[in-house]
Amino acid sequence: MRVLVLHSDIAPGAPPDEEDTLITARAVGQALEQRGHHTVQRAFVAEPVSFDATIAASRPDIVFNLVESVFAQGDLASISAAMLEKRGILFTGACAAALSCLADKPFTKRVLRAAGLPTPDWSEGPDWEGLADGIPYIVKSANEDASLGLDDCAVVSGRHAVRERSEKCASKYGGRWFAEAYLSGREFNVSLLEEEGMPRILPVAEIRFENWRADRPRIVGYAAKWDPESPDCSGTPRVFGLEPQSPLARAFAEHSAVAWRLFGLRGYARVDFRIDEQGAPMILEINPNPCLEPHAGFAAAAAEAGISYEELVEKILNAEIARRGEY
Repeated sequence: MRVLVLHSDIAPGAPPDEEDTLITARAVGQALEQRGHHTVQRAFVAEPVSFDATIAASRPDIVFNLVESVFAQGDLASISAAMLEKRGILFTGACAAALSCLADKPFTKRVLRAAGLPTPDWSEGPDWEGLADGIPYIVKSANEDASLGLDDCAVVSGRHAVRERSEKCASKYGGRWFAEAYLSGREFNVSLLEEEGMPRILPVAEIRFENWRADRPRIVGYAAKWDPESPDCSGTPRVFGLEPQSPLARAFAEHSAVAWRLFGLRGYARVDFRIDEQGAPMILEINPNPCLEPHAGFAAAAAEAGISYEELVEKILNAEIARRGEY
């Protein structure tokens, strides 16, 4: 097949979380070539004439959509999917509606809560309704991922501290910020891969916090994700081995499957959980198109299940082809 690997338009000297998109695009293209497909890699430009020229030049049977940001903004990533949908072009991963919804974390939490799925309490400015004094909150970007702005100072207590941290982050990074009740329990990533129209739960990964000072908040901050030389990165290893039939694993599978259906997810996705003080899993975030870099968490979960990287990439491709009845 002719596959257009479409990725974010990354400026020279971009930070590591943006450069990762280019690394992933090259890896996906190579994997598809090894499986016998013909690939072309192009940056997405959100201008109709340029976009149509890209499509006309590459003549794809399907687009492998790896666009994670538009104009360097993660919450605009759905534009690529929307433009592909409008032109009736086959593409991998989540639809524009799901990408747009899940890019807004407080909105996602409202949908989860309305559907009866567990998620930590939260509050948004400017009124910060429901914010309680005396409990810790983690101040997070409402519309960007990649652990933007997450460091030890992100966990604060009290209305004044939440407001101050939010204003500081908004001034430095832009965008909206909100406060989510901080859970200090274990953290898990649940990867889902579509097979025969259904989400398959891949081996669950736990993020461990090793050699972590007792007074430090247990969060996977920006350094832990994007600075491989940092002690935070080496101190947050990914560990597999959760018994699939354990009550915790069954709860992960049940909640993740409901979330998959709720948001109409396709191809692949990841649901991040924290365990609360009562031992119950709480959904932190849902990533509709998680990173496919060969050393990242989704590929690691697939490898744990005995799925090679090349096979994983083709499974994602074939999931969309099969859904449209064109395979």
